[in-house]
Amino acid sequence: MRRTRNAKIVATVGPASSDAATLARLFHAGADVFRLNFSHGTQADHQARVATLRALEAEVGRPIGILMDLQGPKLRVGRFAEGAVVLTEGQNFRLDLDADRPGDATRAPLPHPEIFAALTLGTDLLVDDGRVRLRVQRHGPDFADTIVINGGLLSDRKGVNVPGVVLPLSAMTAKDRSDLAFGLELGVDWVALSFVQRAEDIREIKQIVGDRARIVAKLEKPAAIAELDSIVAETDAVMVARGDLGVEMPAEQVPAIQKRIVRACRRVGKPVIVATQMLESMVSAPVPTRAEASDVATAIYDGADAVMLSAESASGKFPIEAVTMMNNIIVQTEADPHYREVMEASQTPPPADIANAIGRAVRGVASLLHVATTIAYTRSGYSALRMSRERAEAPIIGMTPNLTTARLLALVWGVHAVQTHEVATVGEMTDYACEIALREGFATQGQTVVISAGLPFASSGTTNILRIATVGEAAR
Repeated sequence: MRRTRNAKIVATVGPASSDAATLARLFHAGADVFRLNFSHGTQADHQARVATLRALEAEVGRPIGILMDLQGPKLRVGRFAEGAVVLTEGQNFRLDLDADRPGDATRAPLPHPEIFAALTLGTDLLVDDGRVRLRVQRHGPDFADTIVINGGLLSDRKGVNVPGVVLPLSAMTAKDRSDLAFGLELGVDWVALSFVQRAEDIREIKQIVGDRARIVAKLEKPAAIAELDSIVAETDAVMVARGDLGVEMPAEQVPAIQKRIVRACRRVGKPVIVATQMLESMVSAPVPTRAEASDVATAIYDGADAVMLSAESASGKFPIEAVTMMNNIIVQTEADPHYREVMEASQTPPPADIANAIGRAVRGVASLLHVATTIAYTRSGYSALRMSRERAEAPIIGMTPNLTTARLLALVWGVHAVQTHEVATVGEMTDYACEIALREGFATQGQTVVISAGLPFASSGTTNILRIATVGEAAR
C-alpha cells in the first residue's frame, strides 16, 4: 500500500490502542511509526506491543517503524503528609534532601542533590508544569529557601523544571538503561533520549546502542537549544518536544524555536518530528480545534518529516479518528498550491560532498524531466536521506536489502520503503528499480525514473552514482 502524502505520522501506543485490531486500524488510518512511551506501562506491556506490531507488519507487507521513548531523569518533589498543600504568593517555602520526612505547607522533600548543586541566587523552579513558581533566595548543597512567585495546589510527586540551568546529570537513569537494553533486545528501530542537554548525551547513548538502532534527540530544555547545532550534528534525528520546552521557556518563544529546530535538521538532512499537543482536544472530542489543525499544518508547511500524536492515540477516546484527522490535514496541506512555495522558502544549499551532490542532482533531473518517481538503492538509508533532504516533487522509493533500514525509513519525509534482494550489477539494480516502481504503483510503462545508489553495493554511505531509466526498457 502507498501513502498519498510525504510527511509521516508517529502514533503513541497505550491503553487505548494496544490490541491487534486497533493497531491495524491505526496503521491503515495513516500511522507510519509507532511510539512506545517507557514513562508508562511495564516492559511486558511493551514487549506484547512490539510482537503485535511485527505481526501486523508481516500481514500488511509494509515496513513499520517502532520508536522507544525513554523516560529520562524526570525531577520530582517528594510526598506530602496530607497528599497536597496550597502555596500562596509571597510565602517562604523550603526544599531539601530529607526524603524521609513528608512535606507540609512550609517545606517539601526534593531528592535530587544535582539540583541544589546547580542553583544560583534568583533561579526559578517551576513545579507541576509551571503552575507553581518558586524563586531561590538562599541555598546550600542540601537545601533551597525560596519565595513563592506563583502559588497554587502542590501535590505528591509533581515534576520540577529548572529553566536556564544545565544540570550535572546524565540523560539516562538506571531505569532508562534497563529499558534501553530491553528495547534493543526487542529490536526497536529508533530510541528517543529525553531531556538532552548537550551533544555528550547523544555520544553516551550511542556507545551503548551502537548500530542496533538510531537515536532521536528530544529537545525540551533551553540548554539544548543553546547547543542546537552540535546536538543535531551528533544525533540521527530530532524531536521538538514542546511540552517541557513550553514549561521551561516563555510560550511565545516556542513557535520560533520550533521553526529554528526544523530548519537546522532540514539543513543537514536529518529527520525531525514535531510533537506534543498537536491534536490535544481529540483526547476527549472526535474533532480537533481549528487552532490545532493549523498547528499541524504549520509543521507540514515548514517541511517537518513527521508529526506525532501522544495521549490522542495512547489513552484518548478517539485514537483512530485522531490519526485519520492528522492524515487528512497533511494530505490537504500538501495539496495546497502554495505548499511547495512556503516549504521551499526555507530550503538551503546542501553540504558540499558527493552524496549531497547526487541528492541535489536527482532533484534537478526529476524536475527537468518530470520523472514518475525517484529511487534510492540504499543499504544504510543514506542515499534516501540525501534525496529526502531536497524535498523534491517526485516521490521517493527507498529500495533496500535490509529490513532494518526499511523500518528506519518509515520516519523519513517522502520515502516509500521497500525491502528488496541484493543486487550485483548496476544493470540488475536498474531493472529491479523499474520493476518495483511499476509494481508499487509509482510509474507506468514508458515513464522515466531516476535512481541513485552507491558503488560498491556492499558498502554503506557511498552514494556516488545517478542513473536515468525508462520503465519497461531493459538496462544496458
